[in-house]
Amino acid sequence: MDHPIWKKYMFWFFVVGVALLLAFLGYQGYVLKKQKETMEGTLAALETEHASTTAALQEFQQKFEMTKAERDIIEQNLQNEQSKVGVITNQVEQLQGTVGTLTKYVTTDKQLLAKYSKTYFLNENYSPEHLMQIDPSYKSSPQKEIWLQRDMWQFLKRMLDDARAQGIDIAVLSAYRSFDTQNQLKTTYKVTYGAGTANQFSADQGYSEHQLGTAVDFTTSKLADAVSAFEKVATYIWLINNAYKYGFILSYPKNNEYYKFEPWHWRFVGVALATKLHDENKNFYTLDQREIDQYIIHLFDPIP
Repeated sequence: MDHPIWKKYMFWFFVVGVALLLAFLGYQGYVLKKQKETMEGTLAALETEHASTTAALQEFQQKFEMTKAERDIIEQNLQNEQSKVGVITNQVEQLQGTVGTLTKYVTTDKQLLAKYSKTYFLNENYSPEHLMQIDPSYKSSPQKEIWLQRDMWQFLKRMLDDARAQGIDIAVLSAYRSFDTQNQLKTTYKVTYGAGTANQFSADQGYSEHQLGTAVDFTTSKLADAVSAFEKVATYIWLINNAYKYGFILSYPKNNEYYKFEPWHWRFVGVALATKLHDENKNFYTLDQREIDQYIIHLFDPIP
């Protein structure tokens, strides 16, 4: 049985379906076209931004290279200036050292390293600067007044303290003697021992190291004033081995040409000179005065 109406409807359904499909495809094409245009626009913008960024990066690299070059120049200039400052600093330090040396030389009493024994005279008007009286605990007789040069005291005190800490019996018997005191003492010795004998161990006024305030006579608690036996005590041996470390020398050793051997009599000449004399086994009075004078600036240098 034939159905022409059904075929007619089927035809129109097909036509409508094709039309809808074409419309859908056309819409999809439109959408894709718009998306393409948008993406192309975005791509163009990105390319523009990329070009701008690349240009900015190149500019930054150029500036960086310039900055690096400038930095290198600045660093080089800084190094040059630092080098100049270093040179100037060294020059200033050298000048300060020179000024310090000159100050020491000018302000230090030159008499303190002069040779005074029979040949060299110290006049009656001389008195060392900065005399002080030492603590009674360091004296052989606490009631006795003993004066000495103040700047030397720190060296003497340290030596006495170190010696006593090692069990050494040591005390100061005498130190500074004025011109008048020397005269009175020498007169007493002449009366007691006779002029010939007195001249062997006692200096005339003006010729004694004691007037400098840096010469010290040592003794022990047992010997007291009887220092003629000082050579036989352990204190003397300790001084022979250690006194130079504190700047002290034995002024009149055995066979010296000035006075008889005085193991109790020690003089402060500074650590530098005392060490030189000890190491070279020389006596203070055998050196030329010009050589001795070179050590005046080191007279009160601290103990190493």
